[in-house]
Amino acid sequence: MLKVKQARLTLEDGTIFTGKSFGSEKSTSGEVVFYTAMTGYPESLTDPSYSGQLLVSTYPMIGNYGVPGWKTEGGLSRFFESHKLHISGLIIADYSFEFSHWNAEKSLSDWLREYQIPGIFDIDTRALTKILREKGSMLGKIEFEEELKTFYDPNKENLVAKVSCTKREVYGEGSLRVVLIDCGVKNNIIRCLLKRDATVIRVPWNYDFTREEYDGVFISNGPGDPSSCGETIEIIQKILQDNKPIMGICLGNQLLARAAGGETFKLKYGHRSHNQPVLLNGTDRCFITSQNHGYAVVTESLPQDWEPLFTNANDHTNEGIKHKFKPFFSTQFHPEAASGPTDTEFLFDEFIQNIKKAKQ
Repeated sequence: MLKVKQARLTLEDGTIFTGKSFGSEKSTSGEVVFYTAMTGYPESLTDPSYSGQLLVSTYPMIGNYGVPGWKTEGGLSRFFESHKLHISGLIIADYSFEFSHWNAEKSLSDWLREYQIPGIFDIDTRALTKILREKGSMLGKIEFEEELKTFYDPNKENLVAKVSCTKREVYGEGSLRVVLIDCGVKNNIIRCLLKRDATVIRVPWNYDFTREEYDGVFISNGPGDPSSCGETIEIIQKILQDNKPIMGICLGNQLLARAAGGETFKLKYGHRSHNQPVLLNGTDRCFITSQNHGYAVVTESLPQDWEPLFTNANDHTNEGIKHKFKPFFSTQFHPEAASGPTDTEFLFDEFIQNIKKAKQ
């Protein structure tokens, strides 16, 4: 069993929770957010969309199935959504000191220590989540002996520039050339495109690819405020003048909306779960989706040629947009899941079909 050390979580409203350490004993600060998924912490912790955040798990016991080893397929990690952990800290109720799983090679504690990320347990996460639901996501500090004088607000910097790739990369040898604007892409998005006969050309968030040869454009997920990505929005505005198919996910939905002339806003506490219900616009069809975002599109701000594609059944916020005449659409949720339900993976098929039609 680990030799545990006392740790303290302080929220910006002055609320203090005391717990025990199971990760790195390095004080840190960030935005405190909660997620309600019961499984999938290896995928969630490596999701770049969590950059700068202190993640609170509402599921009580974490760590019981350990962490997979590093294996790659086609240049991508087999079990993780990026090459490293992106959270700033992990906050849970009960840590499992013993783990068991067929592909586990290390403990969650060792994994956190490897990346110098603090983890604290023995926290009343129910009480903490109630505070975040009532007051909204807020800044917080995880502290040990070292006391932090200020709170760090990740939303005040361009997080996309920190998590995007730094150079052009190519995956696969498919017949369809898809440019992927990497704003913090999850690996499973690339996997979903590769298995649909695509060559994926992954480019940095501010890379102008508009003079290159490509068949379609994919705008990825990513962290932070979409208004920080002015260069990405300018590039998207260029491709909107063309008719080549576009698909976006999560931050990609917000960037596509802003490029079209729409607006975005910060949600009170965001959507971070595997069970968000979304309604397909104009139908009674409801899908259960995986989500991870703190900002959303103002549906009423969409220009005349655009319309909502999906709507959240819980709070009625926007969950996707589409152009009325051109093959452009995006979703606020994650059709690629990883982890989470795969109910909406068919949207990748629709994107590929749009590309094939455009090439005819």
